[in-house]
Amino acid sequence: TDHAAWQVVHGILAFGDAFPVSHDGTTSSALEYLLSGGQLTGWTLRPGSAGVMAVLDPGSKTGQGHPDQWLGYLSQCSLDGLPPDVEISAGGETYRVADLLSQAKHDLRNGQEATWTLMALSTYLPTDAVWTAGDGTEWTLEKLVAMEASADLAESACGGSHRLYGLTVAMNRYLAASGLTPDELSGGWADAETRIQEAIEQARRYQQPDGSFSTSFFERPSTSPDVFARIGSTGHTFEFLAMALEKERLQEPWVRRAADALVTLLEQTADVPVECGGLYHAAHGLVLYQARTCGAMPAEPENNVAVVSDAAATLLPPTR
Repeated sequence: TDHAAWQVVHGILAFGDAFPVSHDGTTSSALEYLLSGGQLTGWTLRPGSAGVMAVLDPGSKTGQGHPDQWLGYLSQCSLDGLPPDVEISAGGETYRVADLLSQAKHDLRNGQEATWTLMALSTYLPTDAVWTAGDGTEWTLEKLVAMEASADLAESACGGSHRLYGLTVAMNRYLAASGLTPDELSGGWADAETRIQEAIEQARRYQQPDGSFSTSFFERPSTSPDVFARIGSTGHTFEFLAMALEKERLQEPWVRRAADALVTLLEQTADVPVECGGLYHAAHGLVLYQARTCGAMPAEPENNVAVVSDAAATLLPPTR
């Protein structure tokens, strides 16, 4: 537990319940440790007006740097997400994941960064959900999707890759629930689908000769002599693609070259410290890719092998 919540929660995103943490002379699941009230710098929960909230520490590399970031990652730590009735201990009180969700709905505001909020709400809520935020504004998932789809990717965290991932989670759920095809979409859903497909093509077009993705993400082709920058951009972009591409497209040569390039980058840096955001988003992308191309494998916590369930097909792309 010398590490902070920023590092540990990113590890949980990639490896779920199998990600270990050492504390008090023992090793256990980091997820279980945090949920049971374990102490970790940056993991700060407190009661909110509509549930429980994780304290925001903007720009932090120890605590929650973006609104609802912890909730968003908990919703993605397996394809099922952490169930909403799972208990969370904080300050001697017992809450549930659903209490984080209620607070996120209450705190939502027009114009805010809602990337991780969208990940969570589109995972847990029905696609036709309607709710009223604390300021009296009525929201739907389509309205939230439209707000995120209109945001400037170039000004978004990690080149917009997180925003695209959140939009993809929402879009996959909506297409599965509605039975619509992409050309039948309208409104915010159509805007999101257009944004996702444009970004897929930009990632492919800007891919580097070695298979890595552009260090300028979806803006233009570029690379860097900094191997950690290449891990960050390739890992984040690959994570989005592993969720957004139809299963058949994951077998396309350019995607397979990207997977090979990402594994090579991780092998080259196996013995040196790597920034955890790029590292664990890369690992999460490879976990998703493996699950969708080869099937999930049993988890062994001591090996950091991820648990990925087959049960949440609605989070993955339908045939488009």
